[in-house]
Parts: sequence; structure tokens; C-alpha cells
Amino acid sequence: MGFCQAWKILLISLLSYCIVQSYYCNASDTILQSQELLVGDTLTSASQVFEFGFFSPANSSKTYLGIWFKNIPPRKVVWVANRESPLNVSDSTASLSISKNGNLVILDGVQNVIWSSNVFVPTNNTVEVVLLDSGNLVLKDNISGQCFFESFDYPCDTFLPGMKIGFNRITGKRWLLSSWHKENDPSPGNFSVGISEQLPSQFFIWNKSTPYYRTGEWNGLKFIGLPYIDSAAYIVQFVFQQDFQQGTAYFTFLPNTSFLTLVELQSTGSVQVVQWTDGAPAWEVYAKMVHPPCDIYNTCGPSAICSKNKYPTCSCLRGFVPRSSDEWSRGNWTGGCVRRTKLLCQRKGINTSPGVGQQDGFLKFSGLKLPDLAAIFRLDSASECERLCLNNFSCTAYAYVAGIRCMVWSGDLLDMQDYSYSGEDLFLRLAYSELVFPGKRKLKRALIICSAVFSSLLLGIALYCLLKNKIYQTGQKRKGTISFRISDSCNISKEYALESFWIGNLKKEDPVELPLIEFELIAAATNNFKLDNKLGEGGFGPVFKGKLKGGQEIAVKRLSNRTGQGIEEFKNEIVLISKLQHRNLVRLLGCCIEGEELLIIYEYMPNRSLDKFLFDISQKELLDWPKRFNIIQGVARGLLYLHRDSCLNIIHRDLKVSNILLDEEMNPKISDFGLARTFQKQQQLVHTHRVAGTYGYMSPEYALRGVFSEKSDVFSFGVLLLEIISGKKNSSFHYVEENLNLLNYAWKLWSEQRGLDFMDGTLINSFSPEEITRCLHVGLLCVQECPRDRPTMAAIILMLNSEMKCSTPKQPTFKFETYLDLAGSAKDNDKYSVNEFSASLSQGR
Repeated sequence: MGFCQAWKILLISLLSYCIVQSYYCNASDTILQSQELLVGDTLTSASQVFEFGFFSPANSSKTYLGIWFKNIPPRKVVWVANRESPLNVSDSTASLSISKNGNLVILDGVQNVIWSSNVFVPTNNTVEVVLLDSGNLVLKDNISGQCFFESFDYPCDTFLPGMKIGFNRITGKRWLLSSWHKENDPSPGNFSVGISEQLPSQFFIWNKSTPYYRTGEWNGLKFIGLPYIDSAAYIVQFVFQQDFQQGTAYFTFLPNTSFLTLVELQSTGSVQVVQWTDGAPAWEVYAKMVHPPCDIYNTCGPSAICSKNKYPTCSCLRGFVPRSSDEWSRGNWTGGCVRRTKLLCQRKGINTSPGVGQQDGFLKFSGLKLPDLAAIFRLDSASECERLCLNNFSCTAYAYVAGIRCMVWSGDLLDMQDYSYSGEDLFLRLAYSELVFPGKRKLKRALIICSAVFSSLLLGIALYCLLKNKIYQTGQKRKGTISFRISDSCNISKEYALESFWIGNLKKEDPVELPLIEFELIAAATNNFKLDNKLGEGGFGPVFKGKLKGGQEIAVKRLSNRTGQGIEEFKNEIVLISKLQHRNLVRLLGCCIEGEELLIIYEYMPNRSLDKFLFDISQKELLDWPKRFNIIQGVARGLLYLHRDSCLNIIHRDLKVSNILLDEEMNPKISDFGLARTFQKQQQLVHTHRVAGTYGYMSPEYALRGVFSEKSDVFSFGVLLLEIISGKKNSSFHYVEENLNLLNYAWKLWSEQRGLDFMDGTLINSFSPEEITRCLHVGLLCVQECPRDRPTMAAIILMLNSEMKCSTPKQPTFKFETYLDLAGSAKDNDKYSVNEFSASLSQGR
């Protein structure tokens, strides 16, 4: 009886083991060395985003091992391991396992190795395979975490967030996309995507080894050959990373928390950006690139322009003629064009010294995809670039592009395209006779332009009179007018009276009028600005809650005249916020100007500002870690939009907890642009004679020298990040034992590998150790004393959403308390304003 009982126990144990093993292989994200993945089994990433297993494409007799999105129909495969060595679909006993030498191997039914990861793994390492939520399959040491193989290093036809496309100059390794041969055949096709080794880099599609398409150079914000990239910038935020020591240069792009995004190379050579939103029936094509014939590399040959909306499609540049008229007339444009008149320096026997004879000049072409193969010079102005080209006899054209600077071409001009909008300016070098002849055509063009200008002037005068008459009839109550100049990097530069309050849109031909709301309506909505409706008070005036007659709730900022800065803040708010559209920025609904009253009307945020939750003991428990992490990411996205993706390019200068508003779902919106400043895209630093900001958030270089840049906002974001993690105010926190402020205390705990001790105690039941540690690390990088040691907002978003290796932060040394003491004793008439709702500092310098 005892023997039978023992056998029963053994059988039950074995059965339980098999069930657990089967469940593990079907539901886990990990394979250990003692396990294998069989046909029909899958790994699933921790958050159920990706699935890994064997599959067979539609109408195919082959079986592959790959990664695809889980629970999103139809199945979209993003990576294939054995694309060059498929299994037969009849081989149902194939498996994936970890071999004795630590490599991943696919074995067929008779235990032949079909595919191997083929990397070196030290013999004493215990390894495991993990499918990450990013879609990356990694082979790593399960103790040290050292990675030996990752699928992201071997891309197929799909570019996922966090993946790299680029090269390593030292090792010669290249990260390329490679198309499928057919829709149901994952074997490598003819097309591949990579980047040029010549800097600034650009994406290329190659058909085998021949250039097929290019995006134009990267200027730090966009690819200059993609005029529509501004509209796609929100969904695909590219980041270029370069490490001179390691020899790497590559592009990656940031994940979007609202929807899934990927870039895929199709078997036809086309590239498309697709997205999937939760609940959508299928993937949606957001943008498609490579539209023949003009997008195909050098369709029209040298020195010719391809135009999609013109016939014939190809035309020679002015001063050039077809190389072969017969071929050109038959629609064979590949031979391109040649100069009709040689340049002065190309003609024998001509004195080419400056000032002698009729010199070569430049003709401007606008709205072009610039030619390939430019030489780059870091010159400071377009005039210097022109002089460089004119003094170099081999120079045939030049362009001056923001973010790249001087681009110079010698020899043939290849792969140009005429865009109906956007594009860049090219200055083509021509002989003197080509620039001045024929005179009649030039005179005719001048007469047409003069007529058009005169007609436009008459029309403008008529519209102005009508507008003034309308304003006089509907707004006679407005007695005072305040004029100021609106001028920024989007070509808005006109004098406007605030009583009419007309602001030009980003394009001059498309004006937009900001809604004016009657003072009586606002007074009624706020119950005559009753104190019970007061939401708070900033450095420039109180904010009231109101409700319009239709039931819409609003927030009204009543600009205070006693600050002396009310008009300046009013100008900033209406000019800047009215031009910005982002889900993480507060929305401006209108304004009101009544005598000396200056009112700004915003959308109402029912959860008010972040500080009401974060620093209130009774409320902070409502902010669990997922909500805080979502707020961190939302603020980061909003700042990236301000710095890089918006037309105006804005430095906020007053980012703090009380300026982060929360909607009904606790999504963050950056508010209060009264201190914000615009800057040119090529500007690095801006100086001011008036330092204004908030105690505890101002960067050292701004507080001490009045110098601000994007990195000033990064410093403020770092302080904000540390406050969100800890639930403590930087301005009031003091670690008595070692006389440390919040930043120093955070660094102390991080350096002692006790980062989780910095966490707000109310997060104990909701926190993620990895995310807390990563956010603390990023926050410390943001508050580095030297601006160049701080990351950009694009890099910050990448660090927050990936497992990329971050640099080591230095100990923060700047203490704002010391600066206040020194500044306060320097001059008796220096004034500081610290307020519960908006703590601001203003010092005459």
C-alpha cells in the first residue's frame, strides 16, 4: 500500500511539473536554459504587447520563428529569426532552445541546427531569453544582466521605437532595414534602408546597391527633403545619436504612449508609417513615402528638376539645356542637362581675378529638395557661404539651411525636386550672360510683380477700412489701445492695436483672429470675480473659475497692473499659446480688453494644479505611481514640442509644479507662458537683463548670469521630476543631518544605491522599482550644474521609455538658497516675490 501511495505522489508531481512547464512556455516572457519553445508555443511580453513563436505566412509552405503584435488583427510580424533558412510547414516537431554554448538555436525535427544567434557567450554564464515590451528579444545573463544578443541588432523590415538604424565606423557593423521578398515570403528582398555615413546623415533606400530614394539631410529637427515631416513630427519623433568614442551614429525614434507606431519597408521599396490606436479595427497608414516618379533617386538626371504637378515632369535648370535633345523629347531624362554658357572660371584665357570683367553670379531657386552630395561648412551667415562658393572655382551652387548651415556643391547637381510648398532655397552659380538676358522677359516679370503688389495694396487698404469700421461699431467701449510688435521665428512681424487684436497665423496668407470676449460676459461668468471663485494667484494676478451662459466652464486670469509686467505677460500669453496646439499644453479660448482690464480665458482644468495633490498629505495618495509617471511623460512631451516641434520654438522659463494643470483624467497640461521667450532654431544661448523665474527651479546659469536656453527648462524639469518622485518641495526640503537640499539628498541616496528610499512613501503599493530608479537617474542628469551635461528633452523621453544606458550624473553643487542670500544683500532695492501659487523672482540687473 505504501508503494502504491508513493507512485501516486510521484505521478502527481510529474504531472504538476508538466502543467507548470507547459503554462510557463505558453504564457511567460522568458525561456531558461533547461526549457524549449515548441511549434504552437509562444512567449508573451510582460504587458501583453508582443508575442514570439513559430508561424507560417498566408499561402506559404514554410515555417518561421518571429515576433508579432499580440491581439492586433491582422497579424503584423516585425522580426523573423530564420528568414533565410525556413522550416517546412510539415515539421511540427521543430523547437527553439538555448544550446550548450549559450546560443539561441532552432532545431528541426531531426535535431539539425537550422538557425543560431551565433554570438560568444562565456562558458560560466547562465543565460535566459526574454521578450521585452519594446519588441526586443534579448539573450542575457540572468544574474548580471549582460546582453549577448538582441533582435534589435538585426532588424528586418520593421523599424520599432527604440530600435537603431545606423552604423559603427570602428567595427563596420550597419543596422539596416531589409524588405521581405514578397508579402508572404520573409526572405531578404531587393530593398534596404540605412543612413549615409556622410554627416549630417540622411535616410537612404537602396535597390540592391543602387540609391533608390533619400530623405534629405537631418538638420536636428527634420529631414530637409521631407516637406511634410512637420505634420508627422508628432507621431514619429526621430532622435539622432552619435558617440565618437564608440564610433556609432544612428537614428532611433521615441515611443508614443497614446498609440502604437512603426515604420515599415515594403517589398516594393515603399516606406510607410502606420499606427494602431486601442480599439481600432485595424492598422492605419499615417504617412507614405516614395511616390514615383519624382521621389525616385535622380529621375531627371544631373542639373534638372523633377516636378510632380507639371508636364513635362523634368525640366533643366535655368542656364542649362538637355544633354541629348532626342532622348529628352522621348521622355528619357536620365542623361540630365549641361550648361549652356560656361562659367567665367571655366573659360580658357579669361582673367578670373575678382573684380575683372563680368563676374559669375547666383540665381535663387525656392522650394526645392536640395541636391545630394553637399559639402558642409560651419559658417555663421549666408553671405559667408556665398563668398566661399564664389571664391571656389569648383563650386556650382550653395544653400544656407538652419541647423546645417553652409551647404556647397561642386560638379553635377543630383536628385532635385520642386515642391509646391515648403522646401529649401538653392543658389545656382551662373555665367553673367545667363543672369541678365533676355532683358524683355525680366522687364515683363517686373511689371507683373508691380501690378500684383499695387492690387494687393489697394485690397489691403479696403479690408483695413472695413475692419476699422466694424471694430468702431462693436467696440466703442474700449477706450485705451496698447500697441506692441509681434515678432518671432515664424515670420509674424506686424504692428497691431490690441483693441482689434488681429494676430497673423503661421502663414501670412492665412490670418487667424483670436476670439474677443465681452467684459460683461466674463464678469457674469465669475460672479463679478467673487473670492469664492478664486482658484489661486500667480505673480501677475489672480485666476478665477467661471461658467459661461452655455454651461462651459472656464478659467480667467486677471492681469494685475500693480506688477508692472501685466502687459508683457498678456502679450506673451496671447501670442504664444494661441499658436500652440498640443495635448499637454493648456488651451487658450480667448481674451478680453476693457479699459485697463486685461483678461485671458483658458479651458478649465477640474483637478486644478499638480501641487494641490502632490504636496497635500490628504490628497497625494490619489497620485499613484502610474499617474505620476504619466504626468512626467506628458510634461516631457509638452516641453519637447515647445523646444523643437512647434513653429515658435519656445523656452518656458517658469516650469514648476503649480504650472502643471490636470484635466479630469489627471493628464498634465503645461500652463502660464507669461515669462516664455521664443528663440531661433540655430540659437544656443539667450541673454536677458531681467531675471525672472521661480525659487528652487531656476538653473544656475540663468539665476547668476541671466543666460537661458533649452537646458534651463531641462533643469526645471529635473527639479519637477524629483519633486514628483519624492512628494517633497525643493524650496522647503532640508536634510538637517548633512545640510542637504532636495537635489543633493537625491544624489546622496542614488550614489549609495538607495534610490528607492527617495520615493514618496504613499507609492509603496503602486511603484515600479525600475521606473522609479530610471526617473531618479534622469532627474539628476537634468539638474547638472553645467548646461552641456544636461540631456535634451528628446534624449530625456528616450531615456524614460527605454533601457538605454545613461551617463553618470555629477553631484549637484548649486544651492539657490546661497544665491538668494548673496543677491538679497547686494542691493537694498532688489525685490523678490514668493507666492503660494506662483513663486517668482524678479531682479533688475
